[in-house]
Amino acid sequence: MFTIRRYTPADKSIWDLYVAKSKNATFLFRRDYMDYHSDRFRDHSLLFFKGSRLYALLPANIEGDTLFSHHGLTYGGLLMDKEVCTADVLTLFEELNDYLRQQGIRKVLYRAIPWVYHRLPAEEDLYAMFWKCGARLQQRMSGTVIFMDAGLRWRKDHRRRLRQAQESCLRVERDGSLEAFWPLMNDNLQQKFGASSVHTLDEILLLKSRFPNEIIQYNAYLGDEIVGGITFYVMGHVLHGQYSGTNDAGKQLGAMEAIYDQVMYRDFPHIRYLDFGTSNEEGGLILNEGLIAHKEGYGGRTVMYDTYEWKIEP
Repeated sequence: MFTIRRYTPADKSIWDLYVAKSKNATFLFRRDYMDYHSDRFRDHSLLFFKGSRLYALLPANIEGDTLFSHHGLTYGGLLMDKEVCTADVLTLFEELNDYLRQQGIRKVLYRAIPWVYHRLPAEEDLYAMFWKCGARLQQRMSGTVIFMDAGLRWRKDHRRRLRQAQESCLRVERDGSLEAFWPLMNDNLQQKFGASSVHTLDEILLLKSRFPNEIIQYNAYLGDEIVGGITFYVMGHVLHGQYSGTNDAGKQLGAMEAIYDQVMYRDFPHIRYLDFGTSNEEGGLILNEGLIAHKEGYGGRTVMYDTYEWKIEP
């Protein structure tokens, strides 16, 4: 029923056109985003045709005999448009497994797209994986999302720090300097988690140049000194905080609160969801309770980031 073809650079235009009309894709799936780190991942993205019509896409890479959808992205499941139906997706996954078997693939790790990013219901893939693949839940991460129309009140400590920011005359700058923020953010990550950002400064500057309307940097300043910042990804009806960080002064003076107040109540009134990302370590087996409590203090509640696994029998 389906013709399955591996992506090549010649497919870039039809890939990106389909992503634009998909009911569950974000700009992360445009090739100018996916391919910025193509040297790190062996791409094995797939196009599914029904007759001459491009029916669905699967962003993916392979390592050894494992297919990941997608190892270089936060999520990466089957991309579908509004015409896709459940019965066809069941057949698609059956034929996908046949294709992968022929390619010598023995295992699939599939990062499903969290439902808040769907413009229309788009969980046909979850049913197909359950029935046709015998998939099991391999990893579950706790994401924190604010439903903007719910109007949940900020917790008392956040309200207090916002008042401190206002009294201290902190200045919030939209489209602020990534160069100024990146060292502060990496210092913050190193001190708190012994980690560094996934993107280097050069990489985020490259992505910002490719997606100027989708990647927006907010910085908070005390006078001329940067004291905090947040890098936001604008994804249709979802605003995602990709990176955030403050120095000691920014934490005491409410730099995060000043930025979130600006973003939530002034600059993005059309946004339905504000996604703070996950608060887990070791593949979801550890919950950072302090981090998730901080996010929940703004009115966020839990949405799952799930990864599924299934084996391809020879």
